[in-house]
Amino acid sequence: MSALSTVQIKEANAHLAALHHRVAELEGTVREQAESLIRKDEQYRASIRDIADAKNREIAEFQKRLAQSEEETQRLVASIKDKDRELERLRHHSRLLAQMCHSRPLLDALVSLMAEAEGIPRLSTLEQHNGLPKIPDYPQSDGDLEDSDVDRTLFGTTV
Repeated sequence: MSALSTVQIKEANAHLAALHHRVAELEGTVREQAESLIRKDEQYRASIRDIADAKNREIAEFQKRLAQSEEETQRLVASIKDKDRELERLRHHSRLLAQMCHSRPLLDALVSLMAEAEGIPRLSTLEQHNGLPKIPDYPQSDGDLEDSDVDRTLFGTTV
């Protein structure tokens, strides 16, 4: 083998020194990039954690509002049911009032007759015969004769 000259050894050593220097620079760059990546990873993890926390708070708020809305809905449904029952009760009363209004002429006539009957002098207990009151004969109209199945009655109302 041939021996290397001093110049060649010096050139090889200079080349090795430059290579060693370049490797050290690259290792420093890699270390800086690794540290930068670690910082960015920590920042991204913190951002993701903040986003997740915000999301969880927002979900909790939505769940709370949903529960409140459901409670309000239940309250409104109960209110509607109460109002439907009240409406049905009022409809029933309305039908009764309509029937009363329809029957008013008959009621007015009945009240008038009862008031007229109140004007008749009351029989004393001395005029009673066998526990039954003695009822005087009153003139009957044609309408009274049509109701021949109805016995004579003494009216004692306070109308």
